[in-house]
Amino acid sequence: MKITNILFASTLLIGIVSCSKLDEKPESLLVSEQFYLNENQAVSAVNGTYRKLYESGQSIYNSLFQIGVEMATDDYEAGPRARNAHVRAISNLTHDASNDRMEQLWKQSYDAINASNQNIEYIALISPEKINDAIRKRLINEAKFLRALHYFNLVRWFGPVPLVLKPVTSLSTEELYVTKASEKEVYNQIIADLKDAENLPNYKSYGDNDKGRASSGAAKSILAKVYLTQQDWSNAKLKAQDVIDKEGYDLFPEFTDVFNIDKKNGIEHIFSAQFKGNSGYQGNSLASRSAPADIPGINGDYADAWHAEGGLYGTFSKQDKRLNITFTTGMISPVDGKYYALAKPQFNKYYDESVVGNQSQSSKNLPIIRYAEVLLILAEAENELNGSTLLAQTSLNKVRVRAATGDIEKNLSKDDFREAVFEERRKELTFEYQRWFDLARRGATYYVAKLKAAGKTNAAPRHIHFPTPQRELNLNPNLKQHPDWVNN
Repeated sequence: MKITNILFASTLLIGIVSCSKLDEKPESLLVSEQFYLNENQAVSAVNGTYRKLYESGQSIYNSLFQIGVEMATDDYEAGPRARNAHVRAISNLTHDASNDRMEQLWKQSYDAINASNQNIEYIALISPEKINDAIRKRLINEAKFLRALHYFNLVRWFGPVPLVLKPVTSLSTEELYVTKASEKEVYNQIIADLKDAENLPNYKSYGDNDKGRASSGAAKSILAKVYLTQQDWSNAKLKAQDVIDKEGYDLFPEFTDVFNIDKKNGIEHIFSAQFKGNSGYQGNSLASRSAPADIPGINGDYADAWHAEGGLYGTFSKQDKRLNITFTTGMISPVDGKYYALAKPQFNKYYDESVVGNQSQSSKNLPIIRYAEVLLILAEAENELNGSTLLAQTSLNKVRVRAATGDIEKNLSKDDFREAVFEERRKELTFEYQRWFDLARRGATYYVAKLKAAGKTNAAPRHIHFPTPQRELNLNPNLKQHPDWVNN
């Protein structure tokens, strides 16, 4: 869905050049008059906001996460064909406020937030006879879910950030030159939005055309993760348990099912970035970015690589069913039928056998949160509250048993069980945009130690956040750099 002739007012705030003239009525004022007139338009507007998660190219959940965030971990590095100097800088931890990936993370997130703000504001104003009330409420809560998800990313990446909750309706400096809200204020808004979004339908109530939309379970699951990130263990446990007891999710019997195109939006998929190859450039670009470049007929980019010094591959036992889904060590060429061994393992989760030779058209979805992670959230929160109890062990073991790695050792200390959960997250959620968040939420000392042990010797405490983009600081005199990045 494309809206034309609309000035997304927040893009002024984040520094996108606008073609609107300052002496004209801001076009954002025309949105409700020209577009949000009936139910069909409201649905189209919210559909368009979902697309901002995973639009083609380097959008937030379509590779920008990987090249702008995950490269700064112990498990990933810029591959041989990652030629962008800004991406290589993140991989080497030499990035700074001028990095263009930081600009894109900020810019695209606020563009999506503004779209949600417009949806929330203007769908509420549609005449009752033009929209079903239940649909109105659902769409507004979907927009709140999406807004919360973007702010959750932003506050974890950048720390304090501007909290913009209304579409900008004028070009006044008061509306354009916003200041940063505290992390607490941002988290309070995230929680409020997600609590509203808990009123969304259960995922099973959606028809085939609406599979993949935000649901009550998605809101509860992200909320559990928000509480976990804040170390609010009690609420993290309660919310994860609520998802497990009431929302009807489960693990697929086999790990391979998680990435089976025929089982997309299935019983384990709580909320995913939706990809569809050969359909207007809506493919999952991670498949191409991680695929081999030197096997005839594969035509991969090999721009996202496993960081061997981090040792991730070696943490998988040979019987671990996740290993050969997560990595590949060689492939048969579709051109000459020969097997080609790779110099080192490469990521393989999103490789789509139906589009060999054109992996940019992979139709494999990218999980944003799935049931396995909710089990791991419960295990972690319970351990922090009460130690490695039967509940904590049972939750962790459900993930381990499916992987064929067996039950966790009993009677582990709280510290040892915590490390076991984090290592399980590392293996279960590889290449799903989770590693940097997990390292950063453990704190600077933990993050730096892990990266230096992996040979990334430039790691420093400031790297548990990203710098406020210099371009935004130049455009908005009321923005201040994160203290950790001042004079760096």
